[in-house]
Amino acid sequence: MAIGVGGTSGGIVGYAVTDLQCANGCPTSAALIGLISAVVTAAGISIVTVLALRAMSEWHGYQRQQSARERHPID
Repeated sequence: MAIGVGGTSGGIVGYAVTDLQCANGCPTSAALIGLISAVVTAAGISIVTVLALRAMSEWHGYQRQQSARERHPID
């Protein structure tokens, strides 16, 4: 969901910036840049999402190991 919203937002921004820069209005170029912006933004957000989920998984694994050590000390 967040990747789709981010990609859509990136596409809208890319389209708007390109459309504003054209003096006579160039809908084809603006649409193409908007599509490219949407894809690049969605890819970037998906990379950040994967990295965040991996970090959360690693943190939860560390917490489980720490809790197991506290319950059963090796002394």
